Amino acid sequence: MISIILIDWLEFAVRWLHVITAIAWIGSSFYFIALDLGLNRSIPGPADGEEWQVHGGGFYHIQKYMVAPAEMPEHLTWFKWESYATWLSGAALMAIVYWVGAELYLIDYSGPVQSVPVAIAISAASLAVGWIIYDLLCKSPLGDQPTVLMLLLFALLLAMSWGYNQVFTGRAALLHLGAFTATIMSANVFFIIIPNQKIVVGDLKAGRTPDPKYGKIAKLRSTHNNYLTLPVIFLMLSNHYPLAFATEYAWLIAGLVFLMGVTIRHFFNTMHARGGMLWWTWGLTVAIFAAIIALSLAPLASADPDENVEMSNQAELLLAADDFHEAYDVVLAHCSMCHAREVFWPGLAQAPKGVLLETEADVAQNAQRIVLQAGVSHAMPPGNLTFMEDDERAILRNWFATGSGS
Repeated sequence: MISIILIDWLEFAVRWLHVITAIAWIGSSFYFIALDLGLNRSIPGPADGEEWQVHGGGFYHIQKYMVAPAEMPEHLTWFKWESYATWLSGAALMAIVYWVGAELYLIDYSGPVQSVPVAIAISAASLAVGWIIYDLLCKSPLGDQPTVLMLLLFALLLAMSWGYNQVFTGRAALLHLGAFTATIMSANVFFIIIPNQKIVVGDLKAGRTPDPKYGKIAKLRSTHNNYLTLPVIFLMLSNHYPLAFATEYAWLIAGLVFLMGVTIRHFFNTMHARGGMLWWTWGLTVAIFAAIIALSLAPLASADPDENVEMSNQAELLLAADDFHEAYDVVLAHCSMCHAREVFWPGLAQAPKGVLLETEADVAQNAQRIVLQAGVSHAMPPGNLTFMEDDERAILRNWFATGSGS
């Protein structure tokens, strides 16, 4: 029991770190894209463009040099640790939630992969393979055709979305697609953008004229990162909304989310470049989002309740525990009216987070969630609407402790 509480707190701490570093990375990325697009390039001088800005009671005069300034500045700030820290904390969070908790969150027991080691191997390998494919595409002659390259990248993301949904749970599939995309973005910074900038700085220090191709390559990867950011945020938040992932069309919903990311960023990029307000992009965004809602409301591919559904080893032990039926009665009395295949609670269209607690197999499979939400803490039922008593919460804790051997 203590171990799952400690793991839950560890997950919370790593998630907090991940959010903090992601805010820093996304904030700096958006700022520099907006700055670059909004530079005044009509001012005479050696700089490629410059801009005056005001913030926090102070004025800032910013100049951009396309290749490098005539002399290397004494102090140079590198923006890289935000990206690295975001990816590392995200990878740690994935390991804690989806690898340590593979039997609960990663494996789809109606799917083709039911081995924990195999599922984890697919999870890790897919991230690396995605970067390799993307990088090879960028380094091919297609690198000089940015529109074609973006279309191929979209096709790759759509293929991965479909593939993940064939192997993992719906929640894990969309989360992995977000991690897949974020890996490409962070690898762009680590393997391309920063090394290219270091080459330029090295040439400048050595008195050589830097080759502008390095800046061009870095700019292409930075642009890709700019358009991929918003979809990644959506995918990282999707695990809280089963209408996004608990449907047979989740892979297609993810593809439409990437298109929304393009339309939204195109509006802001054009605005920052002083190209006007492209309001039609918002109309298109609303239309795409309406299509997503329509897909989420389509009939789900879930089967009828089945007591014989394949379960994890721990779930089988919990199902066989002496006090299981006592705990099962508590869950039926306080939880199943919301966590049902046909929800009976007013205002709920679907079971919260896609968690079903109707059959004995449902309860055994979700034992850890139950004990954390309603046994150890009082998070569920919300506001204790069904008046779960302390002795009933104790029943849940005791059942989990004896059934899992903790």
